[in-house]
Amino acid sequence: MLDDRKTAILRAVVQEYIGTGQPVGSTHISTAPDINVSSATVRNEMAVLEQEGFLAQPHTSAGRIPTDKGYRFFVDHLSQPGRLDDVKVGQVRDFFDGAHGGMEELLARTSHLVAGLTNYASVVLGPKVERAEIRSVQIVGLSARQAMVVAVMSNGSVESEHLEFDAEVSETRLGAATVHMQRHLVGHVLAGAREIPLSGDAGVDAICQKANAALRHDGEDDSVFVGGASSMASAFDAVDVVRQVLQTLEQQYLVVTLVRDILDRGLSVSIGAEHGIEPLASCSVVIAPVVVDGEQLGTIGVLGPTRMDYPQALATVEVVSDRLGRRLGES
Repeated sequence: MLDDRKTAILRAVVQEYIGTGQPVGSTHISTAPDINVSSATVRNEMAVLEQEGFLAQPHTSAGRIPTDKGYRFFVDHLSQPGRLDDVKVGQVRDFFDGAHGGMEELLARTSHLVAGLTNYASVVLGPKVERAEIRSVQIVGLSARQAMVVAVMSNGSVESEHLEFDAEVSETRLGAATVHMQRHLVGHVLAGAREIPLSGDAGVDAICQKANAALRHDGEDDSVFVGGASSMASAFDAVDVVRQVLQTLEQQYLVVTLVRDILDRGLSVSIGAEHGIEPLASCSVVIAPVVVDGEQLGTIGVLGPTRMDYPQALATVEVVSDRLGRRLGES
């Protein structure tokens, strides 16, 4: 644990570095509110903080910058949580009041909302489709040997899969398969749609089996939406770091693994190398679960450089996750 003076100095260094991106000197910190000591005393305390791993000095003549350990202390000892200003709160309210369309559109637009509020990349994980009930299902013929199975889910999403058959399939059989699937799948969750009883028509049964298997496979995927990835380009000085970050954000399974691991560890903030994904070692992730009736149905996250504005990022994901949870609860 750090004493009050070292805590105040570390907090001032982190806040200044977040704002400017430049190494922070002792003279500047000595004039900060709540410090009230000479620059020489600050310099000595900063040297101790460096020895203990909270600060680093990039160049001999330069000031100090926070390390991942310094950011972690800052986040864990925030004197007060951040809050969104009234304008941004109004943006969030207006967004959800005016949101319409299906689930995927809502989540995609939410990711862009969060990115716009923070100027960082955003990650939105939606409810697993397999947990949603099937509201309707239909098989539509595309050609003699091709069709599309389309299911509308209770969470507002629409799942569709392409079907190919070894032999020609008549519209009559596709219609009969649609009726049979409607009878046995509507009202059931996708995860529970394991088998459909035989209809007595081998051709219809073959169509239903193929369509049901396709829907269940599709429902295993996570709904992942990344917004504002391009804004990360201005957050880092090194082009190769930007390239690594953007390439990683394109790999949805890595993003899902990252978010779930953070949640499983009971964290809301993962800083730098803490999350274990090497290409994102210079990034931090701030997340908040989306909860509906006590059940977690999704996650709102912000990914930015380790010198991100943590109080604002925390406030943003909290406000947006709350509003998204309320919206999903109305579905």
